[in-house]
Amino acid sequence: MSTATTAGGPGLPQERRLVTEIPGPRSREMFARKQTAVPPGIGTTLPVFVTHAGGGVVVDADGNSLIDFGSGIAVTNVGNAAPRVVERVSRQVADFTHTCFMITPYESYVEVCEKLNELTPGDHEKRTFLVNSGAEAVENAVKVARHATGRQAVVVFDHGYHGRTLLTMTLTAKNMPYKHRFGPFAPEVYRAPLAYPFRWPTGPDNCADEAAAQTIDMINKQIGAENVAAVVIEPIAGEGGFIVPARGFLPKIVEFCRANGIVFIADEVQTGFARTGDLFACEDEGIVPDIICTAKGIAGGLPLAAVTGRAELLDAVHVGGLGGTYGGNPLACEAALGVIETIQEDKLVERARRIGEIMLPRLRALQRRSPIIGDVRGRGAMIAIELTDPATGDPVPAGQIAQRCHAQGLLALTAGTYGNVLRFLPPLVIPDHLLEEGLSILENILGGDNTV
Repeated sequence: MSTATTAGGPGLPQERRLVTEIPGPRSREMFARKQTAVPPGIGTTLPVFVTHAGGGVVVDADGNSLIDFGSGIAVTNVGNAAPRVVERVSRQVADFTHTCFMITPYESYVEVCEKLNELTPGDHEKRTFLVNSGAEAVENAVKVARHATGRQAVVVFDHGYHGRTLLTMTLTAKNMPYKHRFGPFAPEVYRAPLAYPFRWPTGPDNCADEAAAQTIDMINKQIGAENVAAVVIEPIAGEGGFIVPARGFLPKIVEFCRANGIVFIADEVQTGFARTGDLFACEDEGIVPDIICTAKGIAGGLPLAAVTGRAELLDAVHVGGLGGTYGGNPLACEAALGVIETIQEDKLVERARRIGEIMLPRLRALQRRSPIIGDVRGRGAMIAIELTDPATGDPVPAGQIAQRCHAQGLLALTAGTYGNVLRFLPPLVIPDHLLEEGLSILENILGGDNTV
């Protein structure tokens, strides 16, 4: 290991530093090992092997320090090795690592549930239970909705992503790579149009009303509202391309659900925990979900997810109908409590808004100089640009642009149903100078450039 540092976290030098090509020789050596030990179905965005991370950087095995615009896909919102998380987990790992909450419970699980009942949207009585992943949370939310309503149908939306299990893969819209040749899929799942302003046929001004009307018409004609257990939606579509639904669309869907006894499930796996400039993205339009699913940013990198919902829904399930061996592991629970404390004490909701205030104007100015940028969108620290052919509007793949960012020491991710979106998810603790430097790299790559 060639890096001189001995620990990660915010004490790492907050600088971009390239000492080898990207990836360097040590990372290439380890990637060759990966190729012989791990199936190719586990893809790699950037084949550098990380040894330390913290603040706004990741450090690789060759000693390169890269600016982090990915946060492990919105997981390390509070930064890698955040001090409160490290302290709590270190203390817990010395006490005990597992008992299974369903066998002999422990206080930290209950405390996490109490915090989520308090912090998630709505002042109604709530219940929370803990699982391992976002997909597991969404799947359990659907189970609860079906059990509580006695109905079977589930409505989801174009461009949505909800996971890789059989049910959540069915809920997911995109075929490649998530669904291709993995069928048959789960029954009683129906897909409605998402209010996607940039690509709405009659323009963004008509998007909210027309998309909501089409969704409601589809439910009434094809399914019957009385047969729908749940509507599941991301308040901002994540893997689908950071699509912010046209304002007014979500309230219309919620109103229809309320009028017809349909459970409204918000998948906040990627948008939760201060990412969008609110603690939860639903708060932007005052949406109060019946059930909210959280994961990713909940525990600073430890595997944890949660289902939080109206007490009457979650209480309807029989004893033993919910749970799992590892759900709410004590280490992950302590990490979650450290994350929540960090968000509150360090005012990271406000910090996410500030990141958006820095990024969006510079990206919109870049859009005016770079014809390949068709759209700039997002909220808080969840920002994206969509790349399109300036002559035709057709999608332009984002992968080569991301690779050029990587070569210059900027870790950027792609997304989008058409693979043409660059998405930016910097840790909320990233210092301004790294944020600005990362944007400058992107500007140098895309400024006035309409080619890939």
